Amino acid sequence: MSIKEHPPQIHVPVLLEASLDQLQPKDGENYLDLTAGYGGHARRFLEKTENYTDSVLVDRDDYALEHLSDLTAKGVRLLHTDFVTAAQQLIEEGKQFSIILVDLGVSSPQLDQGQRGFSFTHQGPLDMRMDRRQPVSAETLVNTASQDELIRIITRYGEEPYGFAKRTAQAIIANRPILTTDVLADLIKQSYRGKWKKIHPATRTFQALRIAVNDELGQIETVLPLLPQLLKPGGRVGVISFHSLEDRLVKQYFKEQQHAGFEADLEILTKKPLDGATHDVHNPRSRSAKLRVAVKK
Repeated sequence: MSIKEHPPQIHVPVLLEASLDQLQPKDGENYLDLTAGYGGHARRFLEKTENYTDSVLVDRDDYALEHLSDLTAKGVRLLHTDFVTAAQQLIEEGKQFSIILVDLGVSSPQLDQGQRGFSFTHQGPLDMRMDRRQPVSAETLVNTASQDELIRIITRYGEEPYGFAKRTAQAIIANRPILTTDVLADLIKQSYRGKWKKIHPATRTFQALRIAVNDELGQIETVLPLLPQLLKPGGRVGVISFHSLEDRLVKQYFKEQQHAGFEADLEILTKKPLDGATHDVHNPRSRSAKLRVAVKK
């Protein structure tokens, strides 16, 4: 199933103007986008630098890379892999960049395409894999994980209370096999006690499963210390996070750099992160976004 048969809904890049303002792309600079997605940030940065042949765009999602294929004609290199593998490969090749961007969010097309299984608002298979080549999907976890493992995933990655996580895990095990997003969402909803308002009871559990399936936090922890090696002196890096677990890791790494004195690789440019609620008010999916920026010494 190609992206041409199922064109994605328009993905509006979060904090785009703030990213351009903070990272200051200049003519001739090369650009690395470790989470290129559908190219919302990348295309604007490349328009500013006009350096296509020395720039690299990375994504795990084959749908996204297909959408970026026109850029290869201009000389852009596309890497179909996770950002840790890409970073390690580029370091081995001795590559360095003027600008690096890491946008940790799930793209709108991933959420909006029911067949990807990321969202309970669109019926589809329980998939949630950013890279469809990997063997473990949300269906795998939901139907094979033990009760303790499910509780751990929901409490740690969904930050749900233990009692709710336990009821959800028990409901999942009692109703296996679960194959679709709507069935799982209904089970989670039934496990919820009391009234709920705007946030659907399944929201955080779906987030938790997605994080577990794609090893999102492990990826972030591993890639952050690699970023200075990929930057030229004076090169800038921006990281956009969307929820507290991601932002905590980024904030912690930036704080370590801030306190490392002469041994620091990076100088932090954003004393406080730029948040989407303030700097990207017209984009609903920017509300929880935070941008942190640093420059290589």
